[in-house]
Amino acid sequence: MSLGCYQTIDFPTKGKSGSFSWNPLKISRLKGNKIGGLKFGNFQVSQRRKAISTRLKSMLSVDSGVEIEGKGVNTGSEYDAIVIGSGIGGLVAATQLAVKGAKVLVLEKYVIPGGSSGYYQRGGYTFDVGSSVMFGFSDKGNLNLITQALAAVGREMVVIPDPTTVHFHLPNNLSVLVHREYSEFIDELTSKFPHEKEGILKFYGECWKIFNALNSLQLKSLEEPIYLFGQFFQKPLECLTLAYYMPQNAGDIARKYVKDPNLLSFIDAECFIVSTVNALRTPMINAGMVLCDRHFGGINYPVGGVGGIATSLAEGLIDQGSEILYKANVTNIILDQGKAVGVKLSDGREFFAQTIISNATRWDTFGKLLKGENLPKEEENFQKVYVKAPSFLSIHMGVKANVLPPDTDCHHFVLEDEWTRLEEPYGSIFLSIPTVLDSSLAPKGHHILHIFTTSPLEDWKGLSPKDYEVKKELIAEEIIGRLEKKLFPGLKSSIVFKEVGTPKTHRRFLARDMGTYGPMPRQIPKGLLGMPFNTTGISGLYCVGDSCFPGQGVIAVAFSGVMCAHRVAADIGLEKKSPILDAALLQLLGWMLDCHRSLLRSPKIIQVRPEECLTGKDSTNESRNNKVNCDIISCQVTMKPAIEAYLVLKSDKLYERVCSQHSCFADQAAKCIQSSRGNEKKNGEMEQR
Repeated sequence: MSLGCYQTIDFPTKGKSGSFSWNPLKISRLKGNKIGGLKFGNFQVSQRRKAISTRLKSMLSVDSGVEIEGKGVNTGSEYDAIVIGSGIGGLVAATQLAVKGAKVLVLEKYVIPGGSSGYYQRGGYTFDVGSSVMFGFSDKGNLNLITQALAAVGREMVVIPDPTTVHFHLPNNLSVLVHREYSEFIDELTSKFPHEKEGILKFYGECWKIFNALNSLQLKSLEEPIYLFGQFFQKPLECLTLAYYMPQNAGDIARKYVKDPNLLSFIDAECFIVSTVNALRTPMINAGMVLCDRHFGGINYPVGGVGGIATSLAEGLIDQGSEILYKANVTNIILDQGKAVGVKLSDGREFFAQTIISNATRWDTFGKLLKGENLPKEEENFQKVYVKAPSFLSIHMGVKANVLPPDTDCHHFVLEDEWTRLEEPYGSIFLSIPTVLDSSLAPKGHHILHIFTTSPLEDWKGLSPKDYEVKKELIAEEIIGRLEKKLFPGLKSSIVFKEVGTPKTHRRFLARDMGTYGPMPRQIPKGLLGMPFNTTGISGLYCVGDSCFPGQGVIAVAFSGVMCAHRVAADIGLEKKSPILDAALLQLLGWMLDCHRSLLRSPKIIQVRPEECLTGKDSTNESRNNKVNCDIISCQVTMKPAIEAYLVLKSDKLYERVCSQHSCFADQAAKCIQSSRGNEKKNGEMEQR
């Protein structure tokens, strides 16, 4: 690896050799201290709330070129594994297999690796495609999975420690800064909610129980019994801790200790960043993993941008004797007597392997790459429990640096007015300013602003090209206006570059069905019990990424990649395997998933708002008359401060559940039941939730 140099990548274009030059930062070398697979760069420190304000001019680039258009790839040879897609999950699975001795071929539709963890360049700016918040990228513990993946293939990166994970700007002028140091974060949060200090310590204390248990284990496939039983005998208490929390959600745990509705809503916002859903639908395992990793190892930004992670993994893969082929659009998975044996590209080429690993979403894998095949029962069940999470509207901007105060944080979460807007399209805004950490990502005197807000694909259907562009600009203008009003006066006049992406953009360039960023439970799930693992109902076919256990997020998809590689390695003879134990464990896991789905089917949960109850419609705009047989109705009644009411209807008895100290809202809650049941109110019994 070298710093501050150009990397030239050659690839053929229409029969001629072309190249593009990759040197987004154009700055000098950086001295850093190597720690494991990382280097922590030198930086200048300024005091602000005991945090670090980093200014660092450097660039990570690489010495060797990445193979483009399959240089050296032989379509006639058979591989141990073919990986469809080069997102972080796919690359981690590929590199882990290559290190174990497997011959791997990665097929990527685009011209560079990374997927939503990739990069692109415009006008002297280097933009991260997706999130700039990098979990699992520290120098210690067992959950630094990105660091471990890089080190496994002999790569290292220079990183810059982020003094804060995110700065929340929330309703009722609630401002919370999530400091790198856990004690400082707790001090900050308890200063906002002094009456809830005990509850705060207990909730985040349970998060640490999960994190410490995970961090003590050697993380491999939960579908591989020799590993699983070995870990249990070595660390029984930690394994039992994880088993205890596996079926639980963060919202249920929080409500055991916290009563203040604004604090519960803050925890919802914390979980929304993790999983794009509120705390009641966020598995506690995921919450514990992320909400503690940010303090244990901290958030560390890779010099040169997030895209350097995928580029380094791709190079490491090639160094191990495996291959990666770009502009390789897989259109079909080839089956032979029900077993996945190869893939076919859009240009007609075919490649064959012992195993096929799909880094596409499960909807793309089984809906598009297996055309005409009956959907396996496991996938039918998955799609009954999970739906596609909404996509995003993204705005990448270059702005004049003087519009930002000198102590600006790197990451911001903005929800100004009503807590109810948290999960609504365009309701909340996530903002990254990576140039606060690495100023050389932008021309001198400028900053990068990367803005995300949820947006469903349905909002962009049926528009003419002109109307599509007009709508993009209108929504972008509104979002930027909100940031200007809340954070940065004069923001609009400081813009020198702007590019807006919609769910259609994400669907096109990231090849994700509906532009989705992962699965979202239809109803309140039983923790992680419903998430499928890497194996599928088709022999020889595996899935990896955010639609597999443990779900969304960089650290989660890296975990998925590690697990997938271990399971595949065992199946092709590179790891120890016990067929008898395998069969028993897979049967047990299948039974657990079936039990979870049964719990979700009875009773059924519908989330509605009060006004929807009164109009006879729910949030899916379906007539409530079609749902008279539902057993549970969950109705969120939100006021200032935020109130939640839960209504439960079982058999012929009505149970009204409302938050403690807010029983006066029982009458409003009862109206939902009356509306949906023809104004029939059964015998009432009050429970407190």
